[in-house]
Amino acid sequence: MKKPLALSLLLAAALTQPSLAQAPKWPEITQQAKPWTRWWWQGSAVNEQDLTRQLTQYQQAGLGGVEITTIYGQKGAEPQFINFLSPKWLDMLEHTLKESNRLGLGVDMAQASGWPFGGPWVSSADACKYATYQTYSVQGGEQLKEAVTFLQKPILRTVGQPIDLKQLKEPVASNPNLQLHAFDQVRFEKPLPLQALMAYSDKGETLDLTSKVDATGKLTWTAPAGNWQLYALFQGWHGKQVERAGPGGEGDVVDHFSKTATQHYLEHFDQAFKGRSLKGLRAFFNDSYEVDDAQGEANWTPQMFSEFQKRRGYDLRQHLPALFGQAKPDENQRVLTDYRETVSELLLENYTQTWSTWAKTHNALIRNQAHGSPANILDLYAVTDIPETEGEDLLRIKFASSAAHVTGKKLASSETATWENDHFLSSLGDVKKAMDRMLLGGINHTFYHGTNYSPQTAAWPGWLFYAAVHFNPNNTFWQDFGQLNRYMAHCQSFLQAGKPANDVLVYLPIYDAYARPGKVLLQHFDGIEHGFKGMTVGTTGEELLRRGYGFDFISDKQLLQVTTAGQALQTGGATYQTILVPDARTLPLPTLEQLLKLASNGATIVFQNGLPDDVPGMGNLPARRTAFQKQLAQLKFAAGAGGSQKATLGKGAVLIGKDVAQLLTQAGVKRETMVDTGLQFERRRTAKGYTYFIANWNDKPVNAWVSLQTAAKSVALYNPMTEQLGMAAVRTAAQGQPEVYVQLAPGESCVLETSVAAINAPAYAYQKPAGAAQPLTGTWDVNFVAGGPELPAQTKVQSLTSWTTWPGEATKKFAGTATYTLAFPMPKGAADGWLLDLGRVAETARVQLNGQPLATLIGPSYQVFIPKNQLKATNTLTVAVSNGMANRISDMDRNHVSYKNAYNINMSSKLKENRGADGLFTAEKWTPRESGLLGPVTLTPTTTGQQVQ
Repeated sequence: MKKPLALSLLLAAALTQPSLAQAPKWPEITQQAKPWTRWWWQGSAVNEQDLTRQLTQYQQAGLGGVEITTIYGQKGAEPQFINFLSPKWLDMLEHTLKESNRLGLGVDMAQASGWPFGGPWVSSADACKYATYQTYSVQGGEQLKEAVTFLQKPILRTVGQPIDLKQLKEPVASNPNLQLHAFDQVRFEKPLPLQALMAYSDKGETLDLTSKVDATGKLTWTAPAGNWQLYALFQGWHGKQVERAGPGGEGDVVDHFSKTATQHYLEHFDQAFKGRSLKGLRAFFNDSYEVDDAQGEANWTPQMFSEFQKRRGYDLRQHLPALFGQAKPDENQRVLTDYRETVSELLLENYTQTWSTWAKTHNALIRNQAHGSPANILDLYAVTDIPETEGEDLLRIKFASSAAHVTGKKLASSETATWENDHFLSSLGDVKKAMDRMLLGGINHTFYHGTNYSPQTAAWPGWLFYAAVHFNPNNTFWQDFGQLNRYMAHCQSFLQAGKPANDVLVYLPIYDAYARPGKVLLQHFDGIEHGFKGMTVGTTGEELLRRGYGFDFISDKQLLQVTTAGQALQTGGATYQTILVPDARTLPLPTLEQLLKLASNGATIVFQNGLPDDVPGMGNLPARRTAFQKQLAQLKFAAGAGGSQKATLGKGAVLIGKDVAQLLTQAGVKRETMVDTGLQFERRRTAKGYTYFIANWNDKPVNAWVSLQTAAKSVALYNPMTEQLGMAAVRTAAQGQPEVYVQLAPGESCVLETSVAAINAPAYAYQKPAGAAQPLTGTWDVNFVAGGPELPAQTKVQSLTSWTTWPGEATKKFAGTATYTLAFPMPKGAADGWLLDLGRVAETARVQLNGQPLATLIGPSYQVFIPKNQLKATNTLTVAVSNGMANRISDMDRNHVSYKNAYNINMSSKLKENRGADGLFTAEKWTPRESGLLGPVTLTPTTTGQQVQ
């Protein structure tokens, strides 16, 4: 049907003008956008009623899901213990899945009771192994007189009640009272099987004598002429037990380097799951490697020699002296590198990839903490559906997010706020900073660590365990916890959309790390501190963060998949501008060939401090070296800017120099200069522009024009804590880049959403003081409304001080909530509204004005804007302040009231000053911590709009 002319003109105008439909709005908060929590089932002493009750509490608090991890139990609850993977345990799992689905919660499951993977079904053949050796000297014409045997020395490490090793039987899991003893590592005294006996002469000859050794260890062999050194390599049982295991989960840790062992381990779950519904189980989880934090290390697997030969192209037995650092330095480094690379590949293929493939047979993903592994953890994360990190160092955090970005995974997760402070001392403001740190590191799917299952019958503070931040409904911050969760859901809803927008791929020089000798055979990789400490990649990473360059780490395997699109570099998940090689001394030949191929196709490759010198490893060394030098010979360098050198290669170029910032500028990479004002950022690319998450963790507010290094005609500004949004003030700088006005209090964050199109939508209302702050004075009515051990009496105060300084003992040991109520007249002055500043608060505050909720404030700043139309001639301000748990806990410790009732770790302390004579946590020496509304409370007349400085 033909449209009327007027209607057609209106439609045409709507299509050609900026549309109100493009107005900023909050993305949908999905289950995965909300933060999740690790849910500790202590002793698996759970029941359906309490499972449903707690899941409901978690859903009401704004959590998106739980990860079930079964660990050691609580003393006194032994009759309720349920063995891991038993029929009753699986009944509880099915109930949890059903109830979580009803409540809209997600569920992951740790695939061991505790960590690492292991349990009573892990046989001696499948348990983790180690290698040890002995040497013997034999002269030509002589025979070895001593037996080629090795008696394993006994080891017994237990976290719980000590026991005589002679009282134990093999396997460890067959002994009684496993929860009581909490075994960490057990080695029994027994002879070890010989893996190889090799003879090396002073003339360079090598003989394999393994077959000449009988069952008693007697060697039947007469040495030929010369001096011979014999190396006997034996296979031992590492003895590592599952840490923090719950009932039914105690036992040996699996051999992560053996595909057969991994398959056998997983087959036990297949049997347990038969006839069961796992509908709603999203992912299986592994809580870090942590095999080698006991005495010695698991550094061997029965197929090591054959795997090494297949992968490295030569027989490791020919070089046992070099493996143990007893040959010439160059040979030592090369053989050690090859051994460590082999271990890395075995851990990748035989454990991580095998586990991932198995999970798909149950329609599930894997979530994996690869850090701490003796492997290139970027590769382990790359085959993980949801890579997960933990910690406080941004470079460490970026290992997991880098792999997610490079390989195109939507989610990168984190174990967050494990040890922000000691027990009972962390506020929600502290936790927010930890959560922000993860977001700034590229993490977009956070998990709290953690939430204890605790039955309703348990006395306050409920069941607890060793980690320090207790995200439980018994925590006094719980009623305000939902505010943090909503904030995180807003942030993550942005950061889970689009694609990463980093410019630089930083090559991880793993082979230089492999070559570094140590006290043990393996090198464990965990961020920069463990594996790369002292190497240029660490200082360069810090410099890139400090200067505002967006970057991701990349491994050799991942690098081989990179392609070019003009000058841009494309991975499976993102687009980058350049590759930075930070002072790598050795590079595999395929890596160098790929880098130069990318340059030839149009990319710019940056080598910091010079080109690599050599190839790593021993196999086929002469041919690889020749090919390596031939590749380097293509590069003809000329002098560049600032002492750098540049070689044109095909359509692209190779740069060499010391100044990373200068090199990246030559490569066309722009830095985000907002970092110069103390701001931190994470950036993602969307269909219409870019998304920035920006945090101000300075101790001063930021009210400034912030330059963006991305094109933008308009920018939407979102405050994920206050939920204020609107179109930001934007201007064009002299250099042509857009500048956005940002207003952030200390500890505050925002999201910027840029668009290359002009958007006509309501403006963001910035706040500007219109006069001096006016103190709110008068008499505060204080009423203690929730908490314990008892509610202090209602009182009135003129001045705001910590309630622990008020008369009486009840306030000094109180943990809970008190309401502060004050009547005040309409403040003086002409303004659009008033900024209410509570001053100092210990620790969270819910603010009401005239009976209507204004805000929940969790710190570190406690401010809220009150529009003029919400004020009356006479007003009633009510502030409900909750303190932490510390004062009540301290009172319990001083009076020896039992609340630390767990087996195993019960409870450890982060700070030595909080350790008692038994070495465990105690708060008995604490003085009362400040609590309540501390002020001063002020109202500042404020104008709103886009009249910015």
